[in-house]
Amino acid sequence: MIELNIPGRGTLRLEHLVLDVNGTLAKDGHLLDRIVRPLSALRDRLTLHLLTADTYGRQAAIDLMLNAQAVRLKPGGEARQKGDYVRALGAETVVAIGQGVNDADMLKAAALGIAILSDEGLAVEALINADLVMANIHDALNLLEFPTRIVATLRG
Repeated sequence: MIELNIPGRGTLRLEHLVLDVNGTLAKDGHLLDRIVRPLSALRDRLTLHLLTADTYGRQAAIDLMLNAQAVRLKPGGEARQKGDYVRALGAETVVAIGQGVNDADMLKAAALGIAILSDEGLAVEALINADLVMANIHDALNLLEFPTRIVATLRG
C-alpha cells in the first residue's frame, strides 16, 4: 500500500495499480523498453491490474513478460468497462494510468488518475479526467516509486 496525506485533499490509501496496455505500456502491441523493472518494483506495495482490448493480439506475450494476466475487455463500451473495473476494486484504493479516450472513465473514477503523453498522444478526455499528467509511463511509474512527489504536486 502507498499512503499519502495530501493537504487539502485528505489521505489516499492506494492498494491497486490499474494500467491500460496499448498506448500506455505497449506500442503497436509490443511492450515498451525498460517497463518490466519499475512495474516489478511497485508490486510489493500495489496489486497490478492490466486492462486491454488486445487490439494487436499480442497480450499473451506481454502477460508472460510482465508475469501478469491482463483482463481482456469485450468489444464496445471499453471506457465504461474500465471505469466499472476500477469501481469494483474500490475506486478509493486505485491509482490508474492511461492516455486514451477509453481510459477517461477509469482515470476519473480512481482515487488518483494519471494521464500520460505517449507516442499515440494523449486524448483530451483522458487529460481532463486525470489528477496528474506525466510526460510518459516511465515518469509516471517513477512518481509512484517516490510518492511524496505526488503530495508536493497535489497539495491544496
